[in-house]
Parts: sequence; C-alpha cells; structure tokens
Amino acid sequence: MSIQQIGSSWLLHTQNTTYAFGLNSLGLLVHQYWGPRIASPSALPPAPESEGWASFNHPEHLLPEEYPAWAGMKFVEPCLKVTAHDQVRDTVLVFQDSQAEVDDLPHLVITLQDPVYALRVRLHYRVHAESDIIERWAELVNDSAAPIRLERAFSVQWHPPAGTAYRFSHLYGRWNDEFHLVRETLTPGVKVIESRRLTTSHHHNPWFALDGGDASETQGEVWFGALGWSGNWKLCAEDTGFASTRVSLGVNDFDFAWDLQPGETFTTPSAYAGYTQEGFGAASRCLHQLIRSRLIPHPRALHPVLYNSWEATLFDVDAPSQIRLAQLAAQMGVELFVMDDGWFKGRRDDRAGLGDWSPDPLKFPHGLNPLIQQVTALGMRFGLWVEPEMVNPDSDLYRAHPDWVLHFPTRQRRTGRNQLILNLARPDVQAHLIQMLDELLSQHDISFIKWDMNRAVSEPGWPDAPRDPREMWVRYTHGLYHILETLRSRHPQVTFQSCSGGGGRADLGVLRYADQIWVSDNTEAAARLRIQEGFSQLFPAQVMEAWVTDANRGQIPLSFRFHVSMCGSLGIGGNLTQWSPQERAEAAHWIAVYKDIRPIIQFGSQFRLRSPSQSPFSTVQYLSEDGAAGVLFAFRTYLPDPAALPPLRLQGLDPQALYAVEGVPEPHSGAYWMHTGLPLMLGNFESALLRITRLP
Repeated sequence: MSIQQIGSSWLLHTQNTTYAFGLNSLGLLVHQYWGPRIASPSALPPAPESEGWASFNHPEHLLPEEYPAWAGMKFVEPCLKVTAHDQVRDTVLVFQDSQAEVDDLPHLVITLQDPVYALRVRLHYRVHAESDIIERWAELVNDSAAPIRLERAFSVQWHPPAGTAYRFSHLYGRWNDEFHLVRETLTPGVKVIESRRLTTSHHHNPWFALDGGDASETQGEVWFGALGWSGNWKLCAEDTGFASTRVSLGVNDFDFAWDLQPGETFTTPSAYAGYTQEGFGAASRCLHQLIRSRLIPHPRALHPVLYNSWEATLFDVDAPSQIRLAQLAAQMGVELFVMDDGWFKGRRDDRAGLGDWSPDPLKFPHGLNPLIQQVTALGMRFGLWVEPEMVNPDSDLYRAHPDWVLHFPTRQRRTGRNQLILNLARPDVQAHLIQMLDELLSQHDISFIKWDMNRAVSEPGWPDAPRDPREMWVRYTHGLYHILETLRSRHPQVTFQSCSGGGGRADLGVLRYADQIWVSDNTEAAARLRIQEGFSQLFPAQVMEAWVTDANRGQIPLSFRFHVSMCGSLGIGGNLTQWSPQERAEAAHWIAVYKDIRPIIQFGSQFRLRSPSQSPFSTVQYLSEDGAAGVLFAFRTYLPDPAALPPLRLQGLDPQALYAVEGVPEPHSGAYWMHTGLPLMLGNFESALLRITRLP
C-alpha cells in the first residue's frame, strides 16, 4: 500500500522510504517523518507540537507546516502570500478533507481552506514508488466573488529531520561553464538560489541535496529534490536557528503577481524529492530513473549518433556544403544529420533573419527537401536548428509585429546577440509560432529539432496585457509548454532538444517535451568532464547530448574526446572536411563501439567512481538494467609524474557473480572488483574504455 491514513496522519510509502504528515492539536498540517520505510505505523512519530519560545517565537513559527502561508506570528519562509480584495494580506488555512485522485500512480490530495476569503488550497502528493520519489504541487482556487492577488505561490516546502546541521549541495555556473557542484554547510538564516532571467539559467539550477556533512557517493543519508519549471524560480534553504531546516521551492516571487479571479485556479509546477541512505550516487540514480520512466516523451528510444554542421560552416550554409558534410558523416556511421543556424531567409550573420522561418531562397533555391532527400538517401535522418522565441529587428516578422516583443514603451529595446524576445505569454504569438513550425515540420521530413534560446531577458514589459503584466513570467513558460506540447502531439516522431546557449534551460519541466538537453556550448573535452559530472547529479546520460568537436584538436587525442562524449548521447560537431582520413576512420571505429554499448549508457545506471573536480584522474561506470554488462570510462588529464593511479573500485555488481573486465586476463567476483579494485595505467591526457561482462 503506497498511501495509508492512520488517524489524522497520512503515510506515503515508496519502495524504500516513507514520507508522513498529519494534523496536530492546533489543527495545523505538519510534517512528521521522512526517511527509511516504516514497517509498522506504530513507528511513526507523533505530529509535532510546540509551546513556542517567548513572545517572539510563537508555536506557529516553530512548527514544520507542510504548506505554510504568511500569517500570524510566522517569520520563516512561507509558501503562500496573498492579498485579498479588502487589502488583508495574511492567509489562514484550515484542513477540510483528503481524497485519492484518479491517476496512474498513487495520488493524495489534501484540501485546506481560508474560512473568510474562500481561498482553497489543494495540496497534491503523487508517489513514484519505483524511483523513491514524492511529487508535490499545489492548486490555489478562488471560490469567492472577488479577486485575490497571489504574491508568492511556491510549489512545496520540504522538511528533513530536525536536530541536524545540514550540508547543502547545489549547482552554479555561467555561460560556457555550467553545472559546478558546490557543497556548503547551512548556517542560521536563508540561503537563496534563483533565476530571474526568464529561463532556468546557466547560473543556478533548481536542484538541491541535503546531508549531515558526512555523506559520500556511496553511503550516508541524503535528502534531495528538484523543481520541474523552465521559467523564473526560487529556492530558499532555511536554517531556522531552532534546530530545524526547511527547503522551499517554486515560481520566483520577484516581480511576480497573479490576479486570481473568481472561479479560477492557479497550479504551481511540480516539485520532486526523495531520500536515500546510500549517498549522492543513489540520489542521482533515483532522479535518473524518474526522468527515464516518467518524464521524457520517448523513454525507450535510443538516441542516434548525430552530426551538427555549425562549427564547420557557421552561417555560410548552403546545399553543397551541407551535402559534403553529410557524405562524410554517413561514411563514419552517423545516423542523424542536423543543419544548424544560417538556413533561413535573410540569415547571413546573427543580425538578421530570426523570425522568418522559411528556407533562404539564395542558399536553397529549391527549398530544403532536395537536401533532406539526399541526407535520407545516405541512410541518415535529418534535423534542424531553430530559435522560435527570438526575433531580429531586421526581419519581416518584427517589421510586421513590433508589439510582439517584450518591452517597456518608454525604454530602449535592448538586444542581446542582436535579438529581442517574442512575448510567448501572448496567445497570438503562440498561435503564430505553432502555425509556422507546424508547416515547417509538415512540409519536410524532419525528425529532430534543436530548440535554442540565446539571450536572457531585459525590459520584461507587456504594455497591452489584459491583466497584471507581471503575470508574464509564468504565462511565458506556459506559452512555451503549450507550443511544444501542440507540436509534439501533431508530430510525435520528432525529437526535441532543449538548448539555451548551452545549459540555460535544463530542468525537469522542459523534459516533459524534450528528450535531450544541450549541456553547454563548451565542448573542450577536459572541461566537459566536470560539467558532465555536475549535470549527472540530476540528469541521466540519456538526455545529455555531448559532441566531439575540434576544441583542442591536435592537443587532446581524438580517442579521449570521443570517450568523454560517449558518456552521454554521442554527437559530432567538428569540421569533417578538415579531418584527415585517419581521423575519420578512427571516428568511425568509436561510433561503431558506441552503437554497441549505448543501451548500457543511455538506459543503465550511472556510478561516479572518481570525481574530475577533485582529481585529475576520474572515472565513471555504467551498468545495464539487468546488471549483466557494464562500461567503464577512465580519464587522466594532467598529473605530474611519477604518479601511481589508485585502483578503481567498481560499483553495483553482484558480489557473488563472476565478471570479466576487458584487458584483464582473469575474471573475478563482483565483491573482488568492488573491494580490491581494478589497476589501471594511463598517461597524461589518456583515457580508457573497458567493458564489463557478467559470466554465466
């Protein structure tokens, strides 16, 4: 049983964990337990009570409410802050009922009600038992006859057990340098990470992990979670100073307002979280399983090896150049040819053309279909780069609809990368983009779309908004989702990739529409090791596209560059016309190897054996779903000699089974490989790919 009600408490059971909350004597819905699965309800701690601490800290302030609203003498971070029609600015939530929703997963709904202003809050809990994940979101319903203004509407507040000083893990970075992993001790107060950039951003990611300071990759208690949202977001990790910690997560309340009209419902994005006793590696694998099994549109589709033409031609795109690249790519065994920026009307550089999504008549006088036909005749599928959310001022679309961009009427319309942002909150903009992209996909045999967005927001105005223009922040993301969902429903065979100048839109929300994420514009192999490690904290290898490019060509071996990219969904991005026949032959070898092992990498479990951010010698292992086969990648960047590399202790193997490791003459038990380890010798900027096979 995944959901139990014991008296006035509710227990949510996953395969290995239990999450519980209930009503205390004050009638407040409070958190009770989050940890290893409880075998007997008698082991459930009672609902927390509090007598407060002097007159400055009322009991309400100290209690771990499941969804606290700003009211009374609560001074911790609230999930909800509203202003009623009469300017009353606090909210009292009283328990009304609980019920099970009809769903393909166990799903509990708790209803709370403000008795004066008829604001109803429906708290949703969905149990992903196989992933050890609890999904939560909230619905805010205005049952009154007057509008209610939402000023903060978070999705969730999570409560790890009280009494521990927690270490907080999160990701930060910038363009071309995303997904740095940092672990820091929380001190009393509120640690805020957020995005105000309209997208998830390169700078932070709505993912977190908490531990007691002693967890490792393989052991220790870890509480972890992420938000499924592709717009502005905010995470508040709060040490209350009273031996309790809470993490609040949701839509960013900066410049946010939502006028909830009578009868309307505001639904927050989903937040996901889980618990493990087996360290950060197990926490990542829980999220990986959730993403593969429940979020991405094509979970069982193997991603093809792709070639992208950007670095070879930049904007100098035409049919002959693309055909020549396609011929070379096909000879190497590439399965998907993607034409990048520069193919559409008026596109000579980044100063013109965005918004006019038809083939340039000078570059493609007969349209795209002759090129696509030649690509498919070579045995490859065809993909295309687009940036639909953007428009150049030098474009037919902008000249026809200058009001369609985000802007303030009294301010200069500042460009980034010579482009402005179309206001996807507008239904007419959504309709135009759907029609334009639907025609593009209907008239051409396109199986892959690289969806890019190459600037952050400025002048986020909506002068003719029908309601408060600050609703734009949420309505923009809703508009993006509507466009992607409509296109997916009409063209289910198309795979979408989320790109925003690299990892600027990498989150669980966009993965409901896109099967892949472009991790970073940084394709230098040594730098990618750390970027990919940070990315893997949340995302599985299946969604991580990784290119072999010409970055450090001649300095870092081609085999090293391939091995780094083979840790995800393999792509090629170098200028193949400048590769020697020997390089193309070696590339063909590694592509063939990757095709053989990619089910293990894309569908299997990932184990981070040695961290590239902590040592020049790093390793990552993948193990197939049935545990019968594995792949080990090892990398040495620069380590001064003499250097003795430590043995590699494998993970996830059956201790009793025998395993052969490529290059080692004798098989050994899983216990041997996991405890004694594998000796390996590598020189500077050398790498290794070793297969692991369980013997009968």
